[in-house]
Amino acid sequence: MSRKTVLRFKTVVLSDVHLGTAECHADEVNHFLRHVHCERLILNGDIIDGWSLMRKGGWQNRHTRFVRLVLKHMEKRDTEVIYLRGNHDDVLARVLPIRMHKLYIGEDYVLAAAAGHYLVVHGDVFDVVTRRHRYLAVLGAVGYQGLLQVNRLYNRYRAWRGRGYYSLSRAIKARVKDAVSFIGNYESQLQALARARGCVGVICGHIHTPADKRIGDVHYLNSGDWVESLTALVEHHDGRFEVLPYAEFRRRLQAAMEARRPPRPDLVLVPA
Repeated sequence: MSRKTVLRFKTVVLSDVHLGTAECHADEVNHFLRHVHCERLILNGDIIDGWSLMRKGGWQNRHTRFVRLVLKHMEKRDTEVIYLRGNHDDVLARVLPIRMHKLYIGEDYVLAAAAGHYLVVHGDVFDVVTRRHRYLAVLGAVGYQGLLQVNRLYNRYRAWRGRGYYSLSRAIKARVKDAVSFIGNYESQLQALARARGCVGVICGHIHTPADKRIGDVHYLNSGDWVESLTALVEHHDGRFEVLPYAEFRRRLQAAMEARRPPRPDLVLVPA
């Protein structure tokens, strides 16, 4: 039996998977996990959406498969797994930190990379609504899920008309002044925290907006989400970081599969 084709990275960071919601792209993130090999897997918050599960429930077999794939990475691929608390899985805050064998569950993590230390944190600590007014944050989450449901119906209509995917939430974030201001303040506060912790960079999630840029002298990275952007953050073995969209991951995986495929015996070159 031939070995499965995988793409290899030093570190993989996933955030905001939101298992337990209808909007979670579980099949895509499971396919990603099945076909990556990494020394370190960082699950940076909101992997399980506890808020949604408490309201209505929505756990599916594909969500269980995600958990099994993470365990498989630990058991069979000798991957170190770091699970950091987010705001939707904040029930973990009562028991942190936890460390056992290849698993660490905590509030934050310092990643030693080629360029220096990177602070990894979900990022909800800089969201005033999430931190101080939990009931408003829950209402906001309900509203966001409602927007995603409308978005799903709208994109079915667009597909019927032969048009591509359009994200209403991204359009709102880009055009509403307060949303743009919030993201800017959020990034600036994380920059200050990285500096205070003696780190050259910060890796976060929470706002569902993937990013790879410099803010002053700090390297700011956001791994995005698996609700809309479908992105992971990867650290290559040469030290480079990259925000990797799922579509690009599939393209590279297909290319790797083609490269491994033996020549077909039924194809015979005939001289001209």
